[in-house]
This record gives sequence, C-alpha cells and structure tokens, in this order.
Amino acid sequence: MLARTGWLVIGGAIAAFAVGRMFGLIELYLVAAGLLALVALAVSRVLFTRLDLAVGRQLNPRRVHAGQPARVELHVANHAIRTTPVLRLYDPVSGTQGATVLLSPIDPEGVVRSAYRLPTERRGLIDVGPLSVLVADPFGLASLRVEAAERTELTVLPRVDDILPPPMSGGDEPLAGIRLATLAASAGDDFAALREYVVGDDLRRVHWPSSARFGDLLVRQDEVHWQGRTTVVLDTRGHTHTSDTFEAAVSAAASIIAAAWKRRDLVRLVTTAGWDSGVDAGHGHAERLLDELARVKTAQQGTLRGTVGGLGRSGSGAVIVVAGTLPDAEQAGLAGAANVGRHSLTVVAATGGVSTAVAGRSGGDVIALDGAEGFAVTWNRVMMGHNTVRRPASIR
Repeated sequence: MLARTGWLVIGGAIAAFAVGRMFGLIELYLVAAGLLALVALAVSRVLFTRLDLAVGRQLNPRRVHAGQPARVELHVANHAIRTTPVLRLYDPVSGTQGATVLLSPIDPEGVVRSAYRLPTERRGLIDVGPLSVLVADPFGLASLRVEAAERTELTVLPRVDDILPPPMSGGDEPLAGIRLATLAASAGDDFAALREYVVGDDLRRVHWPSSARFGDLLVRQDEVHWQGRTTVVLDTRGHTHTSDTFEAAVSAAASIIAAAWKRRDLVRLVTTAGWDSGVDAGHGHAERLLDELARVKTAQQGTLRGTVGGLGRSGSGAVIVVAGTLPDAEQAGLAGAANVGRHSLTVVAATGGVSTAVAGRSGGDVIALDGAEGFAVTWNRVMMGHNTVRRPASIR
C-alpha cells in the first residue's frame, strides 16, 4: 500500500529521530513524529475510501492491419453515494510503458468516458491489461490498487497491399470447383443446359415446361465455375532475413493471400518451419491465415527446397515463394524442386539478386521486395504483363 514516496518519508522520519537522539534536539523528534503521523493519515484515507465503480473497457477494433488506428475505450460509472477521489487507471500494454489515465472526481451515479490509442505500427499480438484502478492520498504516500478489467488482446495483422491476384496455373486442379458446384446445384443462378433426369437428381431441378414438351424428365444443369488454387510458401529462416526484410516478406505473403482469396481461390499457406494451413477457401480460412501471419516469427529449421518439394506433384496450383536472401546453390535447388513437383513457381525475394532461371524454368517470375518501385507496384506490373495459361471461365 505504501508508495515509494511513503517509504522515503518513513526513512526521513527514522533519520530525524536518530539525529535528534544523537544531538538531543527535541525539534527533530517533533519532525519525525509529524512525518509518521502524515503517513498514518495517508494510509487511513486510502483504507477508508469506499468505491463502488463499474469499469468497462473495449478494444475498437480487436483486429487491425498494421498502420491502422486502434484504441481502447474506457467507461467508468460511480454507483457510490459519495463523490470519488481523483482516480488513476493503469493499463499495461506490451511493448510500451503502459497507459495511465487520470480521472477527475466522479459524482454519484455519474459516468466518465475516456480513451487512448494503441501502437499498431508493427504486426503482432498486443497484450492489454489487466486494468487497475489506483486510489491514492493527495500527497502520494499510499495507494490502493484494485483490478477492474481482465487482460485482453489486440491482433495487428500484416499490412496488405492492393495487388492483382497471382497467375493461374495450367492443368486440372483436384477438387477445383467442388464448392461452387455445390452452390450452383442448390441455387441454380447460372443456367447452362438441359439434360435427362438421372435417378437421384433433385426433383426441384426438373424443368417441367421442357419435360412436358419432350415427354421425358429434363433437369437444369448449371455451369460450374472453375476455382483456382494458390499456395504461398513463406521463408521463415532467420539467417536469410533481417528484421525489415522479414516484415516485408510477411506483408507480401498476406497481400498475395488476400488477392487470391478475393478471386475465390483455394488458398494454402506453408512455412519453412513446418506450418501448413491445408487447402481451403472462404472468409474464415483467409482470416485464419492472416492471424497466423500476425504471429509468425523467424526460426532456424527447414529448407526452401524441402518445403517446395514436399508440396506434392499436384494440388498446389500456382506456387509463390516469398523468401529472404537466396544463395546461388539454394536457387538451383529451389528450381529443381519446382520442376520435380511440376509447380508453376513465382519467387518474391528480399533482394533482386535472384536468377530469373529459378522461376523461369517452371514458367514463373522473380519479383524483388526491395525494388525502387515498391512491392505492390512491381508485382502489379509483372502480373499485368504475365503470359499465363488461362482457364476458361466455366466448365460445362
């Protein structure tokens, strides 16, 4: 309960008493007694302060991209019959000294609102709380701390640039179109043709006017849109990155995932540390990948060649490797792994010192993160001029 100032005052009182006893000065005895009485009064004031507060805290929003504003909103209501003293609210915030908010006295049944901003310059998880209310005497000699709100967490997602979607790979994609086929079968928005009824078909799909005209049951067949597949491989090895290049790589990976998701691709994220999201689509899957990129850190294990080679011969679609600095030997191994797996490989590297043969042998490109134009401009320029194998808009 005693603050640092209170302990210093007690120390001064003891020193005054000792000096007074040594030199026989009654005045110093009185000074010591006064200081001790002041501390006792401060402690009594804090102990007998009765608070009946309702404290609320809300993060707005709870998930933001790096650089976007986020703040903590505080709501304090006084339900006691007396006016509160000056209140000090302290909220620990990871990576900072914490946030301190001073509130003026609150009248009975009064409400005070306050807010403070959180640092969102870099991605990651920011721990906020637990929030404490501190009641102190006017001299700051004693204080009482009461926990008022539990710990919460802000997720700062990587910065996402507005870029074009990655190139589509040629060839058949396993499971491609299954999700949209299911939707088409139930909704029937895109009519393609009529076909004969087969046992097991949904009777709601029967086209009755045509069936009556031809004397046989005919069923609507809707077009099935092709669904692309994109795999993003993130190099998380610490020796290939600096802190800045790693943040740029994570941001690039998040931008590519967001662009592929907007095109409704099946998306997969793999890291050299062994994390694999699996192939999926939809808003929830994209949010899970962005959450993982918010938490990802550098590690020492893993190789790019082994990670790319472990993607399998099919089902990976367009593979985009977001890497750090790649030695010549590793570039050759990466190109070899892509050829064995028959992947369409695009390399996004921390520096421009990557041979175009790495991706060229598998029909891709090399894009530098440190280019003078910036990643988004360079990526969009390359994608606009990319001569990819285009799939038809639909399969009938």
